[in-house]
Amino acid sequence: MTKRIIGASIGHCVHVAGVLNFLRLAEACGYQCTFLGTSLGFSDLIGVLLEDDPTYLALSYRLTPEVAAKLFQDLKNALAEAGLAHKKLLFGGTPPVAKVAKESGLFFRVFSGEEEEREIVAFLKGEETVREKRDYGNTLLERIEKNRPYPIIRHHFGLPTLEETLAGVRRLAAAEVLDVISIGPDQNAQESFFRPQEMDPTQDGAGGVPVRTEADLRAIYEASRTGNYPLLRIYSGTRDLLDWGRVAARTINNAWAAIPLFWYSRLDGRSDRPLAEAIRENQAAMAWYARQGIPVEVNEAHHWSLRGGPDSVAVAAFYLAAYNAKQVGVRDYVAQIMLNNPPGLSGVMDLGKALAGLEMVERLAGPDFRIHREIRAGLASLSVKPHVAKGQLATSTLLGLALQPEIVHVVAFCEADHAATPEDIIESCGIVQGVFKNALFDFADLCCDPQVLARKEELIAEADFLLDSLAQLGEESTDDPFTEPEVLASAVHSGLLDAPQLKGNPEGKGWIKTGIVQGACRVLSADGKRVLSEEERIKELKLSF
Repeated sequence: MTKRIIGASIGHCVHVAGVLNFLRLAEACGYQCTFLGTSLGFSDLIGVLLEDDPTYLALSYRLTPEVAAKLFQDLKNALAEAGLAHKKLLFGGTPPVAKVAKESGLFFRVFSGEEEEREIVAFLKGEETVREKRDYGNTLLERIEKNRPYPIIRHHFGLPTLEETLAGVRRLAAAEVLDVISIGPDQNAQESFFRPQEMDPTQDGAGGVPVRTEADLRAIYEASRTGNYPLLRIYSGTRDLLDWGRVAARTINNAWAAIPLFWYSRLDGRSDRPLAEAIRENQAAMAWYARQGIPVEVNEAHHWSLRGGPDSVAVAAFYLAAYNAKQVGVRDYVAQIMLNNPPGLSGVMDLGKALAGLEMVERLAGPDFRIHREIRAGLASLSVKPHVAKGQLATSTLLGLALQPEIVHVVAFCEADHAATPEDIIESCGIVQGVFKNALFDFADLCCDPQVLARKEELIAEADFLLDSLAQLGEESTDDPFTEPEVLASAVHSGLLDAPQLKGNPEGKGWIKTGIVQGACRVLSADGKRVLSEEERIKELKLSF
């Protein structure tokens, strides 16, 4: 049976933005919605109720509370006389008028504009909203479904002491502003959790929370069991990834894994693993998570861009990441798109780059490989000035919504200055929720811009040429060059996959020169005066295939 909502403003009120936003949200939740107009009289409302019999009649009034009180009483009497007192009426207005609406006893549900969108969505979906009984979802996929049509919100968190982190997790859960807390361990834990004798005590708390035992992780999980019961996840570790996977699954019910393909190795200096060895271990970790049915995110493309790599290399790496995840059996893949990376990309070029990567990985999609889009602001793009950074966070989120994400990874506006406190995170999530409120529905489709589409097609062609070259590099030694660790490592050693900041690296080439040209990160000639295509760049490498 089709669920229907009819909306209107009553009395002499001509303010309709609130009721129209509500109807758009209801449509996204599966309702058939009709807006009747402004300042409707009682006879018109009664006629509609008698003729159409909607599931709900949604009314709005945003003027004087004193006038509203008499208006509601008169409407109540008119409905009773027409035998319609049993009909379900909804009301939306300013907080003072909403208070009067509640007191009138006329309305089945009253909204004042102070509610979180997820509360309205839960109501429209007919879900229990009493906090003690509400099922928020215990897995990533459940959480996504229960929040539709809104994306779920994720933020990373980890303070220099365990005590501060526990208190912060409790505060964030109680605030109910985010769905996923990504625990950020300090570098000692990421590299040496299973080898405590190797830790440097002077680095305790550097870069995150100093978790040292499984009991520490369980304590963090218990601290999150309040408010909206956020999911927890944790960084994969920079070595001993399988051990980290097992610990995270049994202590914090790890919502999904985030694993690199090439990184957390000698390539970025975050561990001393040789590149081919790191790739092999990273693939094994992906496969382990796949066997447990835990979703996997492969942090790959943005690492190349963070080191100044051209957009073409980043897009090719985006595809390689998803390809490797699928080949080891991952069924639910989180495709993370870091926008504003490297800093200086224009919005048009950024969207074109993101769409190129997404279109390429969609080639892999199917019943056994589902892709879940995640967006985030660029790690190095935010200003140290908080008011400027807040604007950047909002515009990055707005840009990313064009990609229809299921997950929004919020990067706090303060990150360029200091690690986010709970209050910083709450404010940052509020900024993002404000963008949702204004732009999630009925906003211009930025992805239809001709320049965006042209950049997308250009990058797909460039990335495909690069991938074809990689395939030729390993075609004589393996049936699948895209997953063979030695071939992938050779692609880096040879400069096929390259970034300027890898110069002098024991595993990378660092020969490539790049620059922001017309808003995109492009390959430049050695003298920096000319943009090179991937074909020209790769030809200069003089590879033997």
